Amino acid sequence: MRIVKRPLLSCLLAATLALPANGLATESVDESSQEQTELAPEVNAALERKKQREQELAALSRDIGVSTDRQAAIAREIRALDRDRETLNAKIISTSDTIKGLETELTATERRLRALGENEDAVRLSLIARRDILAEVLAALQRIGKRPPPALAVRPSDALSAVRSAILLNAVMPELKVETEALAADLEELHRLKTVIADEKNRLRGDAMRLAEERSRLELLLSAKRQEHQKSVRVLEEEQRRAEELANKAGSLQELITSLEAEIESAREAAEKSRQAALEAKQQDSRKFDPFSDPGRLAPAIAFDDAVGQLPQPVVGTMLKDFGEEDDFGGETEGQSIATRPGSNVTSPADGWVVYSGPFRSFGQLLILNTGDGYHVLLAGMDRIDAELGQFVLTGEPVGVMGATQWASASTFGLGSTQPILYVEFRKDGRAIDPKPWWARTEEEKARG
Repeated sequence: MRIVKRPLLSCLLAATLALPANGLATESVDESSQEQTELAPEVNAALERKKQREQELAALSRDIGVSTDRQAAIAREIRALDRDRETLNAKIISTSDTIKGLETELTATERRLRALGENEDAVRLSLIARRDILAEVLAALQRIGKRPPPALAVRPSDALSAVRSAILLNAVMPELKVETEALAADLEELHRLKTVIADEKNRLRGDAMRLAEERSRLELLLSAKRQEHQKSVRVLEEEQRRAEELANKAGSLQELITSLEAEIESAREAAEKSRQAALEAKQQDSRKFDPFSDPGRLAPAIAFDDAVGQLPQPVVGTMLKDFGEEDDFGGETEGQSIATRPGSNVTSPADGWVVYSGPFRSFGQLLILNTGDGYHVLLAGMDRIDAELGQFVLTGEPVGVMGATQWASASTFGLGSTQPILYVEFRKDGRAIDPKPWWARTEEEKARG
């Protein structure tokens, strides 16, 4: 869409030299001076419409729920599953992968809707501006009709006025035609935008409903898996309480990891299993990693070193700060901060054992995975964690959920964003390392080369 300014006002000002009508020049100048004042309310209205659209987009995907009948159908589907570990894990990972795809589609649809809304506002403002100019032209033509140019045969002395009037008409009429055509084009564009916006909103509602259903399915699957867990609730609660005590005493992440693997049985077992798995993995040939290949496995499919360039990111979102960038305290970041959609599912980026699950200082809800051979993966900033101490989680398995907004204490890595933010950190032998080499490239990144 193009918005073109045309020199009609200058033509009208020049017309005052040819027309004897009193007050025309004054009225034209007054109308011109009022144009900006009249547009100001329209600009404010456009900003208000933009704010309302943002609220509507948030409500479309947030307030959609699953009907009782659909919820019951999903529950029957879960009950009908063979509840062995392999089947449950495969269904959980598959459902989580579907959720990630839907979240990506929702984000893209919302981005398109915001752009379409901005285009709609631009067309509206263009129409308002063009309406004022056309009003001035029509007013001038009306004056010409009331006081037509003098006839040369009757009043030869007014020949100069007649020539001036003819020049004015020749100048204004082509411009009027152009303005009329532009007005019609803008009206057509506005109608097209409204149709596209309606289609995108329907797409958004449909995707949001599918997302709500998949999240409901995932909750039931996770609940079924927890019921199959062999560890007693009493032992788990005691270990969780002890882990929280150690977290309160620890002064750093490394102190926390060291104390956990020394004093908590689940963490100690996880560390031992990870060492054994790392030794076995080194004796095998490295192969292409596929998290769906063996959902019943009880140890990492490949060594963490061999997973470079193959791990899926734990959440769909936008990178706010990368590893090694300057932080807000004059130092450098030791991980990555990713802005997500409210309520996004967080999945494990790698196979590993849970050595800590709970709150820790300014990190909010923190999950630490021992992925073998001295590597640990840390995920922080979640609203809820769905993994338990000592649990072995698979790559792509959901381990938590983001909140509606970021944690108040997340300013440590939050950069002032109001979106939920997931903080990801990789560690090797106690030192933070750059996670970028481990992430699998997205289709968009592959297209960019």
